[in-house]
Amino acid sequence: MTAPSRLISTVDYHTAGEPFRIVLGGVRPPRGATVLDKRDDAIAHLDDIRVLLTHEPRGHADMYGCFLTEPDDDGADFGLVFFHREGFSTACGHGSIAAAVWAYTTGYTPLREDGTVVIDVPSGRVTCAVRDTEDGHPRVAFRNIASSLHARDVPVPTRRGTTTADIAYGGAFYAMVDAGSLGLRVHRDRLPRLIGLAAEIKTHLTKYHPLTDPEDPRINGLYGVIFYDRLGTAAGRVEERNVTVFADGQVDRSPCGSGTSARIAALAARGELTQDAVLVNHGILDTTFLGRITGTTMAHGRPAVIPEIEGTAYLTGHHTLVMDPRDELPTGFLLPSADTP
Repeated sequence: MTAPSRLISTVDYHTAGEPFRIVLGGVRPPRGATVLDKRDDAIAHLDDIRVLLTHEPRGHADMYGCFLTEPDDDGADFGLVFFHREGFSTACGHGSIAAAVWAYTTGYTPLREDGTVVIDVPSGRVTCAVRDTEDGHPRVAFRNIASSLHARDVPVPTRRGTTTADIAYGGAFYAMVDAGSLGLRVHRDRLPRLIGLAAEIKTHLTKYHPLTDPEDPRINGLYGVIFYDRLGTAAGRVEERNVTVFADGQVDRSPCGSGTSARIAALAARGELTQDAVLVNHGILDTTFLGRITGTTMAHGRPAVIPEIEGTAYLTGHHTLVMDPRDELPTGFLLPSADTP
């Protein structure tokens, strides 16, 4: 007699090259009063599903996705619990963009009167303005939570000498390092070295600069290291190229939505980006997010900005993923990457 297989349905997108897998069925939704509580539940009870969906052969080492949930309250349309190969994140800008495109194009939720989709994520509530373009494909500008600079010019020793990092919050904590300060640039052929340096930087900062959201200690730790190249500055415009290395050496193919929010907060604190200016932020694939400051506020006793990040996402497939109970590799596997020089 054939043993029954587990079937999980997903819809997959990429946002500026970064994958995003939305789980639609075959998994019980995370439980809890808030999306942050639902993240706790997913950590405790759905981690095997995360592994199944992100590891080979159904995923890959840089896979990203989410569980669709109920929102915190009627003020939002739905909630998202984000996951990647190492665990469950508190924020994901590229995922918020993809989810808004999915919700709009499928009719999952109608746009509100102001043309927005409102999404609850573990770090808070984001508002996604959706607009059609001339080619008929929507673009999304998501307004993130209050983002702020936490530390400036922090010395960090590395194998290539001492550099400095700014640490900022955009739904998760990021360290930002000028790649040129390490004799490198943000380019595909430099990725192995950048990944290795990110591990050094993260290890040092985690040891000497513990990071915790004062309102909820569940949001903590240095999520990612952003390497950037400044490409140009003009009136009303800052242009950069970046790559974000997060989790356990995972590389964001997009310019990183929550990372761009943190970058905007750092540039604003330095007086390099004003409210009437735009950050043109290119990723490792030369895809682009546009970032703006839509307002200022105070958050946790710090000056903060309300960033807006614009981009779009494209459908890559509908999947019914199968886990056969007889499979000798039931939830998949990951092979180690090559040693970084």
